[in-house]
Amino acid sequence: MEYYHFSCMTFQPPHYMQLPRDILIGQGVLNKLAEVCLGLGFHSSIFVLTGQNVYEIITHKIIRTLEKSDYEVELSFIEEANMQSVQEAKGRIKKLNPDVVLGVGGGKAIDVAKLSSTFARKPFISIPTAASHDGISSSRASIKGLNEPTSIQAQAPIAILADTEVISKAPYKLTASGCGDIISKYTAVRDWEVTHNLKNEYYGEYAANLALMSSKLVMKNAKLISGKSEEGLRIILEALISCGVAMSIAGSSRPCSGSEHLFSHALDRVAEKPALHGEQCGVGAIMMAYLQKRNWKMLREKLKLLNAPTSAEELGIEAKYIVEALTLAHKIRLERHTVLGSEGLTREAAEALARVTKVIA
Repeated sequence: MEYYHFSCMTFQPPHYMQLPRDILIGQGVLNKLAEVCLGLGFHSSIFVLTGQNVYEIITHKIIRTLEKSDYEVELSFIEEANMQSVQEAKGRIKKLNPDVVLGVGGGKAIDVAKLSSTFARKPFISIPTAASHDGISSSRASIKGLNEPTSIQAQAPIAILADTEVISKAPYKLTASGCGDIISKYTAVRDWEVTHNLKNEYYGEYAANLALMSSKLVMKNAKLISGKSEEGLRIILEALISCGVAMSIAGSSRPCSGSEHLFSHALDRVAEKPALHGEQCGVGAIMMAYLQKRNWKMLREKLKLLNAPTSAEELGIEAKYIVEALTLAHKIRLERHTVLGSEGLTREAAEALARVTKVIA
């Protein structure tokens, strides 16, 4: 009998993976919501978090369908994704004790549902009405009112129902934002890989490749997506969900959030009127790819094909805020090493970077 000794091996600390159990994508999948809930063991009560506008468009129909299936449904409207909304939702969940929490809408409703249900120890189902960011499937929640404008760990949805018939009616601007968020994984993964090589930070090759594949797939199909076909929308939704899964597998946002996200968070802090998250990440990725000595021109070209912003002017943000955000970005998450390093960029270097990549004129 042979014995093997592993005393010389280095073991990484364990991390917890939480993945969605059921994912439905396609036309009319919301008609299967009651069936999905029953299949997951939810038989009696449901708490719904949504926005007022989304309620008028689709949530009222969802509630009516659930009530016809004998579910008791309670509703709460979300205006902002902040800690006050999370605590109020948590209080109602604790009081009502529903089987499951539904987040219906864009980022605000889904993020509040995600975090409040985590605090209340209840499962939640993600029902996006736009393909604007990867939060529809991730275990991270972007909540205002924290020490830093970044995401925090919550829980992954137990199920995702992405109805292309509903999502296709959202403004294309939101879809283009989702594409920017996905494409930005091109630079996020590189930051993660380099940090692993320099600082021996945990690097999950599977999670990294899943995020990178999603980015490359959207870039490859940029023309198809910009044509606003259902096939293109499915590609975006599958890519967004895959990015969320990549984060769950990695146990952090590392495969999907690097220097370009730090730039976006910094821009949220300094700009008078920030653009959409994914739009800012896409523009950030152009500049960070330049610093990484990668093909920034390809990213810019693909974003243009997708009718996504590639400049400060297209973001609707003054050039001075782009420069300021670039100088501030390295301070957003001090524990996260990126191509920006620990010292960041000087104002002169930041302005030169933004000009050479045509982000500012």
